[in-house]
Amino acid sequence: MTANPTEYQKAQDEIRALEERLQRLQQTDPIGAKGFTKAGIRKMIARLHEELAVYEGSEEARQSGSH
Repeated sequence: MTANPTEYQKAQDEIRALEERLQRLQQTDPIGAKGFTKAGIRKMIARLHEELAVYEGSEEARQSGSH
């Protein structure tokens, strides 16, 4: 769970790294090859996006609550 700005940045960096890895796999392996690996990477990216969305929502709630 992303709980602070440092973890948020690390999650964004991890997403970028996973997207780059997925891009390399798509270029080097034809459609159908290494499908489980590609699907796993996509799931990890989706999970990280969900964590970031939860964090962003909690930050918005904190900021709007202090106004």
